[in-house]
Amino acid sequence: MEPYGSTDTQAALDGLRDLTQMGWIVIPLLALVFYIYVTEIKKARKSGNWDVIVCGLTLFGMDFFNETWNGWVAWLTQDQAFWTTPGPTALRVMVGWNVEIIFMFLISGLIYGKTISEDKNEKIFGINNRWFWGLGYAIFCVVIEIFLNIGGLLTWTYPFWNRSFAGVWLIFLFGYFHFYVACILVLKIKSMKKRLIAIGCIYGVAIIMNVIAGILGWYY
Repeated sequence: MEPYGSTDTQAALDGLRDLTQMGWIVIPLLALVFYIYVTEIKKARKSGNWDVIVCGLTLFGMDFFNETWNGWVAWLTQDQAFWTTPGPTALRVMVGWNVEIIFMFLISGLIYGKTISEDKNEKIFGINNRWFWGLGYAIFCVVIEIFLNIGGLLTWTYPFWNRSFAGVWLIFLFGYFHFYVACILVLKIKSMKKRLIAIGCIYGVAIIMNVIAGILGWYY
């Protein structure tokens, strides 16, 4: 494998998926995610309302896809990904994806699902509540990412993907907001079977992309 041009990308590849470097923090985080999902599944089975679980799975699937295409960019350019996480981590899974981010996004969709109203037509300041909270959480994520970038934990290298006005809009739209748009669209599907098919398609695309990368020997 030829070296990547970006030092941040190269640093993020150091110890990539190296289980010998895994930290013990993974265990309690995993237990916490399991506990939260089991609790929400039990509630859903009693109420028959699976919206929270649907949001959790949908949002994480979108993040999985996002991190996959970001890895593809790193390999295809042999230079740099849109974002990298070269700093300390309990386990780095892709150049821009570590286990801490994974657990966070596994929970983030549940938070969104718990926040929105059961009344899909309810409005906040004249905006449908699902879109209002989608916008709000996406903005919140961008703010957090900016602080992570300032701290050097999450790096950007492309000149159009930065803290400029235009760059922040790109991060908002293609980094986070479409996660919540996907949740809203899947929630609009009435049939649970069709919801699962839609969620399966999201994961399926990401999985196929990673299988292709594995067959071609891509390393990201």
